[in-house]
Amino acid sequence: MTQLTRLSQSATSPSDASAQVSSAAVSSASSAVSRNASRRAALAGALLLGASLSPQAMAQDSFSVCWSVYAGWMPWEYADTQGIVDKWAKKYDINIDVVQVNDYVESINQYTSGNVDGCAMTNMDALTLPAASSVDSTALILGDYSDGNDGVMVRDGDSIESLKDREVNLVQFSVSHYLLARALDSVGMSERDLTTTNTGDADIVALASNTDTQAVVTWNPQLATLKEMPGYTEVFNSSDIPGEILDLMVVNTQTLKDNPDFGHALVGAWYEVMEKMKAGDEAALSQMADAAGTDLAGYQSQLAATHMYYTPAEAVAAFNAPSLKDTMQHIADFSFAQGLLGEGAPDAGFIGIETPAGVIGNEGNVMLRFDPSYTAALADSQ
Repeated sequence: MTQLTRLSQSATSPSDASAQVSSAAVSSASSAVSRNASRRAALAGALLLGASLSPQAMAQDSFSVCWSVYAGWMPWEYADTQGIVDKWAKKYDINIDVVQVNDYVESINQYTSGNVDGCAMTNMDALTLPAASSVDSTALILGDYSDGNDGVMVRDGDSIESLKDREVNLVQFSVSHYLLARALDSVGMSERDLTTTNTGDADIVALASNTDTQAVVTWNPQLATLKEMPGYTEVFNSSDIPGEILDLMVVNTQTLKDNPDFGHALVGAWYEVMEKMKAGDEAALSQMADAAGTDLAGYQSQLAATHMYYTPAEAVAAFNAPSLKDTMQHIADFSFAQGLLGEGAPDAGFIGIETPAGVIGNEGNVMLRFDPSYTAALADSQ
């Protein structure tokens, strides 16, 4: 099965990121990159981009959003090619261009620089890249969360405690790193109890086959391969922290405020595809699988470890759950500890995060907002 990766092959420079987005879609997952990248370089580029930005949004009739290949974001490919986004945009008398960008960090840089109005990204990336670059952003669509797609594997051990004094290979500053931190915290341990080594996702499986490798944190499909290797035991996975590794469609807050129809059209298109997926529409799922570089069975195996919010009501409940606030506090704490909120951040609360359950961090510097109102409006209309 061709891999659906979550690692960017390279962080892009500010000059690259300021270039116009290419609308060419890349369907081969071998060229796909991750949702999580070399964050220090990416954040540096995004900060340079954001430093000169002072978004002055206004009413407009044309918009663009971008996405990159990952199981939970393939619905955007289907919604685009099947004319579903166009149908909903036409309903509101606007145009929405859906662009696949074959580098995940580049897609976020394009959003941060203002070249696109929205971008598919994780909750952690939304905080540490655009929000940390002073781009006020809104999580418009809460699409899914990792529910076993990410795991901690230990050789010759059967518990998190068995990681003590060992070397752990992972993609540094990625959700794998976050997962490890949460695993250690659950048993009263910390990274001081072990050594982490940054390892590219393309090298994880080969490295894991080496008997000297002691522990690995990774995601599917690499995780599935490791589970078949003798000597390894999974001691923690993302299903142990449900709802924490979230996949979102994030849009510029001012653009959304000035153009609410943009938000309504995106939400409407998304849930039209969700209806097909929930019903098990094999034609739709097969197209998504093909665009992701795998087959139907391969894509369904990815979805099995991805908790999709298939209905607006489910997503609204997740938006409104008090646990979202707790999750974002964990994310903020981890991001600050790793230096991902910028050199000037004095504490984990430097960037305010607004959730329906309340604001965490600095209420005077809210740069990331979780807004369920557009999803709720669709739920009410149904």
